Amino acid sequence: MELPELGSETIDRVLEMAWEDRTTFEAIALQFGLQEKQVIALMRREMKPSSFKMWRKRVTGRKTKHLKERGFLAGRFKSANQNS
Repeated sequence: MELPELGSETIDRVLEMAWEDRTTFEAIALQFGLQEKQVIALMRREMKPSSFKMWRKRVTGRKTKHLKERGFLAGRFKSANQNS
């Protein structure tokens, strides 16, 4: 999986957003241009294997991580660090 060059602050922010249950992969793509597979590859590269496995187990099948599967759109939490 080809990942673009990212600074340490950007990597930290992507990891933070990926850990958040209500931040969708689409929001990460919009803000950083990374598709879901790239986020997964980044998480795998940057995390300890046990932490990555725990994260994957938690987000697999989670409806809140995919915008089209969410049951709500309005009223979602928006971090002050999020650009859009």
